[in-house]
Amino acid sequence: MFSLKNKVAVVTGSGSGIGQAIAALLAKQGAVVHILERNKEAALKTLKIIEGTGGEGHVHSCDVSNQEAVIRTFNAIDKIDILINNAGIAHIGTAENTSEADFDKIYQINIKGVYNCLHACIPLMKKHGGGRILNMASVAATVGIQDRFAYSMSKAAVLNMTLTVAKDFIKDNITCNSISPARVHTPFVDGYLAKNFPENQEEMFEKLSNTQPIGRMAKPKEIASLALYLCSDEAQFITGTDYPIDGGFIKLNS
Repeated sequence: MFSLKNKVAVVTGSGSGIGQAIAALLAKQGAVVHILERNKEAALKTLKIIEGTGGEGHVHSCDVSNQEAVIRTFNAIDKIDILINNAGIAHIGTAENTSEADFDKIYQINIKGVYNCLHACIPLMKKHGGGRILNMASVAATVGIQDRFAYSMSKAAVLNMTLTVAKDFIKDNITCNSISPARVHTPFVDGYLAKNFPENQEEMFEKLSNTQPIGRMAKPKEIASLALYLCSDEAQFITGTDYPIDGGFIKLNS
């Protein structure tokens, strides 16, 4: 089950965290994985992990907010069976204190970046008979989270893009789904705590962990396991659906 042999996958933002875990697992299951990442050093670390388990990967230095670069990269790959729109950035702030520059940056990467990849990939999927698209949304897309104004806005857009793409291309054998994680323990979390709470990192880590009713953050490999299922042939009857993976955050906090 869940074999991806002879499949070609593109994973954006796969130099660390969730993207790295997804890229590594897809490769382990047999996919040829194309790592799209602005940080080449980080991308090479992911490639090393993939090759260390006997998988095949390729690195592409690509800024998803640059449509010309995205189209050029995707056209060079050509046959794409799986697209994981994972690249994204976080932001802390309200509608009052979020600057225009920060808002635009969130838009350029979290929204336009997803659009650029969809715009470049869908014609190739149609050309080769279909494919699986998986977008990384967030619990913030459906639940109000304090001080996450721009980020929540962007993930709500990702969620809606998922639904419209699923409907528009269902007859082209293209499925489109999304995953909505709550907090995941990634290098971003560690960096955030080190920068903002250098004196009490362990205490704040525990506090953030406990915002999930299950009492901990998710592990990147848990998100990757769900991604694997949704990109496999076993999930070919699923499209236009968002999957919360949140330790009870949405339902048990309401």
